[in-house]
Amino acid sequence: MAQQAYMTETDNGGSGPERPGTRIRRLVSRLFAGRLADRGIWRRGLVLAALAFLVALVMVLHAQIPNAVGNLGSLIETFLPWLGVCVPVLVLLALVRKSATALIAVLFPAIVWLNLFGGLLGDKAGAGGDLTVVTHNVNADNPDPSGTARDVAASGADVVALEELTTSAVPVYEEALTSTYKYHSVQGTVGLWSKYPLTGVRAVDIKLGWTRAMRATVTTPAGQVAVYVAHLPSVRVKMEAGFTARQRDKSADALGEAIAHEKLTQVVLLGDLNGTMNDRALNGVTAQMRSTQGAAGSGFGFSWPASFPMARIDQIMVKGIEPAGSWTLPQTPSDHLPVAARVNVDTSS
Repeated sequence: MAQQAYMTETDNGGSGPERPGTRIRRLVSRLFAGRLADRGIWRRGLVLAALAFLVALVMVLHAQIPNAVGNLGSLIETFLPWLGVCVPVLVLLALVRKSATALIAVLFPAIVWLNLFGGLLGDKAGAGGDLTVVTHNVNADNPDPSGTARDVAASGADVVALEELTTSAVPVYEEALTSTYKYHSVQGTVGLWSKYPLTGVRAVDIKLGWTRAMRATVTTPAGQVAVYVAHLPSVRVKMEAGFTARQRDKSADALGEAIAHEKLTQVVLLGDLNGTMNDRALNGVTAQMRSTQGAAGSGFGFSWPASFPMARIDQIMVKGIEPAGSWTLPQTPSDHLPVAARVNVDTSS
């Protein structure tokens, strides 16, 4: 009788004794089924679920958010990748609330974020690249321009663009870079240094009233490349006016028009655009050019502020050229990080 009772207690549907762990799995499944049957687990966390759907909608429909009030749409687009931080926070809150509804709802922003930015998580850099370029906003208040120039030259770049140059600092940069770069030109507050000859150098009018953009033809061993350097106006976040960017937007359109009329088929844009690739205000430029970071970089490549980078507003974009790699360089005394890229120049162009 005792033997019969033992077999009844441990019987798992077979003729032998119950296998180790079977009872535990059975208890867990019963507990899980019981939790799901509990109506409270579905009723709790409805506010969290609504927040999750809202985050997902903002990411999906960011281009539809109007700029009429404080350029809200552009502000959100500048920091759009950071909405991904909401996902783990909402997961944690859903677990604290023991809400199955909220946990399921969080899947929506997670999927949208991965669809938008998941491709940036891997390293897309490839081999090759016959031209290395660097751009750096050196900061007008840079306390060590000579050291900054040496740091940039140490990158091994063939072409270097510098923005926010001051009249007093230009000779310092020229002296520090002349041994590495035989050719250079400074137009207003932007400059271009190159190991290869520069021709067709001219200022580019971006509707500011003073020069903050330039263009030059760089004759590389692989072919000619039109290189643009630009420093678009800064944007400000003001309590009374929101995200003020009207002058930046006007200059971006002018820069885009200049690039659209470029006669050379291979074009590189280097500079501080004070905007990200997601910002609709830069459509005049981004609609016709590719980001080297997006095409061949690793990670987001945030460049500003240098102490804790939160956005990539320093851009390297190409047109008619294939990116091979893109990355940020170590911090200098500037408040921006330098960014670099390797590109493949088409010898037939």
